[in-house]
Amino acid sequence: MNLINSSDYLIHNATLGRNSTLFPEPAKMFAVPLLFTSFLVGTIINGLYLWVLRFKMKRTVNILLFFHLILSYFMSAFTLPFVATSYLQDNHWRFGIVMCKVVNSTLSLGMFTSVFFLSAISVDRYLLVLYPVWSQLHRTPRNASIIILGIWISAMALSMPYLFFRVTHENDDKTVTCQNNYVVFTKGEHEKMETLSKKIHLACFIGRFLVGFLLPFFIITFCYERINNKVKERSRIKSNKPFRVMVTAIISFFVCWMPYHIYKGLRLTSDQSQSHLSLLFLILTLITTSFNALFSPTLYLFTGEDFKKIFKKSIIALFESTFNEDSSAERTQNINSEADI
Repeated sequence: MNLINSSDYLIHNATLGRNSTLFPEPAKMFAVPLLFTSFLVGTIINGLYLWVLRFKMKRTVNILLFFHLILSYFMSAFTLPFVATSYLQDNHWRFGIVMCKVVNSTLSLGMFTSVFFLSAISVDRYLLVLYPVWSQLHRTPRNASIIILGIWISAMALSMPYLFFRVTHENDDKTVTCQNNYVVFTKGEHEKMETLSKKIHLACFIGRFLVGFLLPFFIITFCYERINNKVKERSRIKSNKPFRVMVTAIISFFVCWMPYHIYKGLRLTSDQSQSHLSLLFLILTLITTSFNALFSPTLYLFTGEDFKKIFKKSIIALFESTFNEDSSAERTQNINSEADI
């Protein structure tokens, strides 16, 4: 993920060709407060979720998956002040090359883990509803922990290119930019280096789009469609609250991240006529990703319980109502399935 600076560049010896998208002043005055607000409120909200899920609720498969999903939001929120500060100073990066790499790769890690855990939650729901007996035998916190570890390792591996290609550069006006440099060799013909760099850039975009968006989209869509059909067929789970929580998480993620992938696709071309369109999608990306970190956990609460009842329950009771109903639904599903055998 790359929100710190909207441009990519190629280095050939000491020559730097920049293709920058700078924020107009009105856009900057909108984006910067939004990012700082998202950091403050998102950190508090996500931190509250993590505390309750970790210390106040039973360690179940559902709780483990949602804990790590929200952890990815919490982790991403901590990078927002760095992004906001850079935008406030016209893309000047004052935090050094280490933080340049860490912040950018952390944003990418948060993106991959978010969609991977949403996919895992969908597959978990699919197995629970369509294969209840198998789920009763194999769906354990221990097995879930192994899958969770695999998700984090996979997401870290996919984020490594953004750690490797991210560099800082001092410009002629003494400002420092934190950008991507896809040049892997410093010696060779300029045209060959530029061609290779464009291929690497394209490969990163395609890989990120396929693995971080398109494939999970098909997995989640397939799982939810089968779940919906099976529930309608059996008509045994009276409450659809667990599915509302899942669908809310899915919709919030894809609505929040679709502008980002469109923006990155636009940046693949050097056509300057698209600069205004790129800026528009960059601003939209900032809005939706801030919404993702700030409001997605809150959506779980409001879809898990009627609005009027929220003010009548304690925070812990609200969490239990949102997440733990899955357990009762699972027990009902298992009992009914065993009765059919």
